[in-house]
Amino acid sequence: MKTRQSVSFYFSLLLIALLAAFCSGDAFAGRIKDIVRIKGVRDNLLIGYGLVVGLKGTGDSGADVTGKALLRMFNNMGIKVDTDVKSKNVASVVVTANLPAFARAGQKIDLTVSSVGDASSLEGGTLLITPLRAGDQQIYAVAQGNVSLGTLADGSSKFATSGRVPDGAIVEKELPGEFGNKKALRLSLEEPDFTTVARVARVINTELGGKYATAVDQATIDLIVPFSYDGNAVELMAVLENLTVNTDTRARVVINEKSGTVVSGGKVRIKNVALSHGDLAINVGGAKPAAKGGGKKVVEIQNTTSVTELVNVLNELGVAPKDLTAIFQALKSAGALEGELIIN
Repeated sequence: MKTRQSVSFYFSLLLIALLAAFCSGDAFAGRIKDIVRIKGVRDNLLIGYGLVVGLKGTGDSGADVTGKALLRMFNNMGIKVDTDVKSKNVASVVVTANLPAFARAGQKIDLTVSSVGDASSLEGGTLLITPLRAGDQQIYAVAQGNVSLGTLADGSSKFATSGRVPDGAIVEKELPGEFGNKKALRLSLEEPDFTTVARVARVINTELGGKYATAVDQATIDLIVPFSYDGNAVELMAVLENLTVNTDTRARVVINEKSGTVVSGGKVRIKNVALSHGDLAINVGGAKPAAKGGGKKVVEIQNTTSVTELVNVLNELGVAPKDLTAIFQALKSAGALEGELIIN
């Protein structure tokens, strides 16, 4: 009976240890497809100038650029116009779009249309045919369609001079490049980190059973396509991108000074420090009290306190966002904040 209880006890300990290891391993685990990007696989920005017509008197009041664009359009259509054309039913717009990686001719993409004149609203308008160019000044898509502003719950539009045209452009020219036949690939971390990049390379080499991935620097991994995947880099990445890696991050505190929002990682700690700010005194760990008495509010916390705990205490005391920023700047200057401080 005693032996059975002993076995049950050790089995329970083993189960707890396995669960702890599992939870700690997956706590910061991410798929490779979510933390890296492949060189050459990215969107391309497109831009064009166009006209939105059919407005109900809410277009440009008399912008020269709009009138000249209308005159040029009529002439191109074979309609000879000698005088300047002005109409409040027309608005000049800039059209922008993202051309996805590997987009093929005939594929449709969404557009964003934004007024550049003094039009008060693009509601009910139609974008006329507009060529879209990339940074190399080549035309890769042609746009046209009805502008949708989107409405709020009360039926009004929040941004009346900017709208979208879903599937409003057709890809006319494909970007050159073949992915499947690549002999080598370069992977880049979204968040550069030496620890993470080494782990990614290690996980890939373990999966492929050889030294195929090499961590070049803090953000880059060079990958040689194995012979078994020769001519089939797509299948290789389909396998690798679903592997999970325990990612690591820098200790960082981000403060939005306008709203007072503070975001921090769990690894950010505060060392022993004594700080006085206005009517507030903060004493961390065994630091000598910054101030006591005199009507000051005294906050005494342990040196193992995280930033989140400190912020909660300060919020309970009603500390203003600007004061919160000043306190963290002082903690950073004193070397008491173990992490990077970013203020937006």
